[in-house]
Amino acid sequence: MRAQQKHFISGAVMAGLLATLAGCSKPAAAPATPSAPAVGVVTVHPSNVPVSIELPGRTSAYLVAQVRARVDGVVQQRAYTEGADVRAGQLLYTIDDAPYRAALANAQAAQQKAAANLVAANAQAERYKALVGGNAISKQAYDNAVAAQGQAAADLAAAQASVTTARINLGYTRVASPISGRSSVSQVTQGAYVQASAATLMTTVQQIDPIYVDVTQSSAAGLQLRQAIASGQLRADNNVQPAVSLKLEDGSVYPLQGKLQFSGITVDQATGSVTVRAVFPNPQHVLLPGMFVHASLVQGTAANAFLVPGPAVSHNPQGQVTALVVDAAGKVAQRTLQADTVSGANWVVTGGLKDGEQVIVDGLQQVKPGMQVRATAAPVSASLPAPASAATSAAGAR
Repeated sequence: MRAQQKHFISGAVMAGLLATLAGCSKPAAAPATPSAPAVGVVTVHPSNVPVSIELPGRTSAYLVAQVRARVDGVVQQRAYTEGADVRAGQLLYTIDDAPYRAALANAQAAQQKAAANLVAANAQAERYKALVGGNAISKQAYDNAVAAQGQAAADLAAAQASVTTARINLGYTRVASPISGRSSVSQVTQGAYVQASAATLMTTVQQIDPIYVDVTQSSAAGLQLRQAIASGQLRADNNVQPAVSLKLEDGSVYPLQGKLQFSGITVDQATGSVTVRAVFPNPQHVLLPGMFVHASLVQGTAANAFLVPGPAVSHNPQGQVTALVVDAAGKVAQRTLQADTVSGANWVVTGGLKDGEQVIVDGLQQVKPGMQVRATAAPVSASLPAPASAATSAAGAR
């Protein structure tokens, strides 16, 4: 009985071992094939795209008038409020005018004396003219009378000029604003002595509506622009004055647009840049002289260019601008782009893409060239942030 049990156990053990070996000999199940990752794409088409550049600059007053003393004297009154708007011709200061009133009276008296002398000289010349005809006096005496008449006329003219000068100097004792604008701090107080010879500065008036914005552009960027226009990549409309938009120090956008005034032709040897001036309306006096701003200038129109969202664009180790696209086979391919400028949140691409290509904008982190992907249309928002390289592009134009 015990022998039969032993035989049964041995048989069971052998059967278990055979089953285990049979299980080990079965092939392992093949892993599931991963599905192709999904990416968001935008289909690009060529169009005429306005190309602009952002340049740093500062504001400056449209007109600046330094009000200086034009006569010597003691300031008797300041007739304006510091920092207030003043009109052209508005009284700002009064200077003690007593010496100048006396000088005017003296000049007027000299004028009257000269006028009386001229009357006497004219009468004598007329009498001598009749006498010389009858040989009652010598020709020399008549010539002297005529010369005295001319000298008297000259003396009267000089006296009249002295009266005019004295009247002008008297007028200079009332110091008026030469322009309309915003006044500044007074440099003199009541009782101060000012001098015409030293041209004592009394105050400054600045017109800030409109106001200038002076920006700097690198000469290299200007050269690239001219080459792009010459090659036909950019089309400039010379009959339309370019509009300029402005971004303030706090990042806000100035609501009013300006116009390009002129572009300098002299390169600053220290900075390698030229000055570009625009003029902006400033009715609310939001812009003050000396403010740091960024101006966006429309340089021209790029014909047959593509607008590519900023997140889709990157740079390879060689510094070239690149983007990933989905080709006709559904695989990822890398394109090297020609893109030097931005328009809002998009890069302006003038080469490297074809009409109808699908540029990847979402899911870039999970794909690489050669991968099979599933392309789905991605919503493109106008509020996409501008690419980081846009700042570099603007900085390179400084």
